[in-house]
Amino acid sequence: MESEEWFALYHLLNLGGHKRRVLIGTGELGKILGVSQQTASRRLLELARKGYIDREMTPRGQSVLITKKGLSALREVYEVLRTGFEEGRNVFFLSGTVFTGFGEGAYYVTKSGYSGQFEEKLGFKPFPGTLNLRLRSIEDIRARKELELLPGIVVKGFVNGERTYGDVKCFRAKINDKMDGAILLIHRTHYGQDVVEVIAGESVRKKLGLKDGDLVQLKVLV
Repeated sequence: MESEEWFALYHLLNLGGHKRRVLIGTGELGKILGVSQQTASRRLLELARKGYIDREMTPRGQSVLITKKGLSALREVYEVLRTGFEEGRNVFFLSGTVFTGFGEGAYYVTKSGYSGQFEEKLGFKPFPGTLNLRLRSIEDIRARKELELLPGIVVKGFVNGERTYGDVKCFRAKINDKMDGAILLIHRTHYGQDVVEVIAGESVRKKLGLKDGDLVQLKVLV
C-alpha cells in the first residue's frame, strides 16, 4: 500500500469506517488530507479498486466501509509502530539458522492435551511441526536464558496413559517481520540452550521458503 493511500485509510478509520458505513464527500476528505478534491477522489477510487474499502454512491453522497483487507493493512502498520515503541522494554531479538530436528516439535504440538491450549492461548491452531533454529551468538543464547526467567504464556502439562507431559512456556514472536508465530521453551528436550523451536498457524518453511542453513530473525514479544 502506498503511503498516501494508507493515510487516507487511517482517516477513514478515525471517522468510524471500520465499524459502519460513513458518508463522506471528496471535498471534505480533501480538507482532512490537505489535498485537492480531485486528488481525494482518486484516493478513494484507488482504495476501492484495491479492495481496501467498499464504496457506494447514494443520494446523500459517498458511503464508505473499510473492508477486512483494509483492516488487515492498518493492523500491519499498527504492529510495526507498537513494536517500535516497545523495543528495548519488552521485545527480545533472536536470530538463528534453520536445521532439521528430531521431530520432537511435531510430537508435542499434535498432542490433544496441548493443541487445544495452544489455540486458546496463542490465537492459532499450530501447524503440526516446528521450525528448529540454532542460535547464532552468545547474545542470542543470553536472550533465550532471560526469556526462561520470564512468565511467558504457559501451556499446562497433562497426564495420559503413556506418560506425564510437562508445562511448555511460549512467547509470541514475529518471524522475519513477515509472519506471526510463537517460540516454545520446552524443559524436557534433547536440544541444548542454543536451540529454539518456532510454531505458527502454517508451515513456516513453506510460507517463507526456508531451507536448512537459512538465517531467521525473531522479534519475541513479552
